[in-house]
Amino acid sequence: MEKERLQKILARAGYGSRRGCEEIIEAGRVSVDGRPAKLGDKADPETQRITVDGTPIARPEPYVYVMLNKPRGTVTTTQDPHGRKTVVDLVALPKPKRGDPPRLHPVGRLDYDSEGLLLLTNDGTLTQRLTHPSYEHPRTYRVLVEGEPEAEVIERWQRGITLDGRMTRFDTIVVEEQRRGETWLTVTVHEGRKHLVRRMVAALGHPPKRLIRVSMGPLQLGTLDAGKWRFLSEPEVRLLRKEGLARNAPRRGRRPGQRTPRGKSSAGRRDRGTSRSRGKRR
Repeated sequence: MEKERLQKILARAGYGSRRGCEEIIEAGRVSVDGRPAKLGDKADPETQRITVDGTPIARPEPYVYVMLNKPRGTVTTTQDPHGRKTVVDLVALPKPKRGDPPRLHPVGRLDYDSEGLLLLTNDGTLTQRLTHPSYEHPRTYRVLVEGEPEAEVIERWQRGITLDGRMTRFDTIVVEEQRRGETWLTVTVHEGRKHLVRRMVAALGHPPKRLIRVSMGPLQLGTLDAGKWRFLSEPEVRLLRKEGLARNAPRRGRRPGQRTPRGKSSAGRRDRGTSRSRGKRR
């Protein structure tokens, strides 16, 4: 494991809140490898001996990061009162030599009928960062819609439409394939409002028939089969943590979709010149 701040390690080991653990460190009650610790010190709980009042702390549960290709017909939760299969049921972690496997929870949600990339982890801090509305990490979806949207509709999705009294839009939209009265689109959004993509395509007369998330922040679904999972690689974990830290504070300036004084978003003006080429049938 990478070295972490002592207060974070102590909090994970059950010694209270991070602020409370900082007070324990400041009081001189914590040692690392026999040396008194000070606030700001870091340690590796896997390889170093950390004690509080001379007693070794319990080894914190290691962080686990899993990517799942969620299939349709599963719920994004840890348990379901109606007995439906959950995303956690699909991830069978190897049993460790000591104790039980880590308890994973999903980061964000995918609807019961939606598919694709879902992150599961026991890293609560990162989960909070990545699911907070202010972080706005991009999500890319492939969506199969009814009908064949005209160029004007593509342009409106890019320029923005009003949902719940707020202007929202697709950051990017590409028409992948049109045939037999159906169209595959690839769209990217930053907002995390419930059913956002489904509602946006339906609002302009093209109800969704299938929705697949193919990327989330720096993570790419790739060729992972539906219902299968894998551990994130170390580079992916580093990128994910960097993503969370980079979005640790709300963005300055306009909120997503907020109108400028004349009621036209600068993004909409910029995209208008390219919407027809992006919406061109292939």
